[in-house]
Amino acid sequence: MKIIDLEPEDPRLIEDMLPVLRELRPHLTDELFLDILAEAKGQGLRFTAAYDEDGRCAGAAGWRVVANTQLVRKLYVDDLVTTSAARSGGVGHALLAHLEEHARAAGCAALTLDSGTQRTDAHRFYFRERMAVTAFSFEKPLT
Repeated sequence: MKIIDLEPEDPRLIEDMLPVLRELRPHLTDELFLDILAEAKGQGLRFTAAYDEDGRCAGAAGWRVVANTQLVRKLYVDDLVTTSAARSGGVGHALLAHLEEHARAAGCAALTLDSGTQRTDAHRFYFRERMAVTAFSFEKPLT
């Protein structure tokens, strides 16, 4: 497996990674994703892709380093997804390990993410990765 941090202008973001990301975020069109990239680049959003031995993108992570008053600095994972065909093959573990290296290098106190309450399989994975539930995430839709 090969883990690659993709730069904001890298065409592999759309060609390779976006189809994988759509397994988690099916609402993302090419145009919407490009709009998000343009805005979130200034907010520190980065993407990392995991490629299998055949050169296919098997996993993706969107992440950023965030300063806040709680942890001072943390690496926040916006998106973490493995293709359905590659699940339970170590892709998610490899991506998290790679992101943990980034977090340590950036002097982060923690690596954090939010996960939808319905995603019980993902929760089992996070627990196996020695992650803990440390807070509730609240949301108020503004429609």
